[in-house]
Formats: sequence, C-alpha cells, structure tokens
Amino acid sequence: MIEWGPLGTAARPVPQPVATPLVWAAAFGGALVLVAVLNTVAGGDRPELVLAALSLMACLLGSYARFTAAPGTALLCWLFLNGFGIPPLGTLTWAAQRDAFWLACLLTATLVGTALARVIHARAAYHRLIARGGAGATGRDGGPFDA
Repeated sequence: MIEWGPLGTAARPVPQPVATPLVWAAAFGGALVLVAVLNTVAGGDRPELVLAALSLMACLLGSYARFTAAPGTALLCWLFLNGFGIPPLGTLTWAAQRDAFWLACLLTATLVGTALARVIHARAAYHRLIARGGAGATGRDGGPFDA
C-alpha cells in the first residue's frame, strides 16, 4: 500500500552537510590555533608534524562538509602551513614539488573525510529504513550491508 504524505515533514535519513562558509571559517580558525599551538609546543621547524595535524583537522572538517568545500578547506590549511608552519614564519613561499604535495595531502584528507562521512550516513540510513520494516518481517533483505 502506498502512503501519501507531504515532503519534508519527516526526519531526514541522512543529515545535511554544514554550510560551506561555516566550514571555511572553522578551517581558518582551527588552522590558526593548531599551527600556533604546534609552533609553541614543538617549535617552528617541524612542518611534517604541522602537515599531519592539519590533515587530520581537514579530514574532520570534511566529515561535516560538502564535497564543494574541500578545495577551499585544503587551501586555507595550506596557507597557514606555508605561512606559519615553516621557516621563515610569516612569509608565503612556493616550492613547486613540496607545496603541490602538501596541497594534495590536505585535499585528499578533506575528500576522504567527506566521502567516509557520506558512506557512514548512507549505511546508517539504510539500516534505519530496513529496521522500520521496509524489507519484510525480519528487517533483512540480504543486501550488502546485512551481517
């Protein structure tokens, strides 16, 4: 039997991503604080540590963002890494191979976070729909996520 109802009144099975400007503001503030703390604690000559920390932060931010926010998030993190994570502090430089690798790492981390969040949310929504009785009495339809 088909049950008709207005669109948009029920809880959404998959949460909406956070608005892109908000993600970029979090990337700006988070990168600023993270680089400042790491420079204070570990010193200003450890770009690998700063890159790893910014990549983790970019992955975390990506898990709340849309795919379209990934390039801007990676660029903001790279600006703080390049400007304040390597000597001379406060100076933007471009070493083609190194900086392209850093940008690729940050972009990949952001995209991995976003893709992983989408898969997790989709899987959870699938299980909620199945548990609601959409596939028989047992709630199992032999799909790829049934264990």
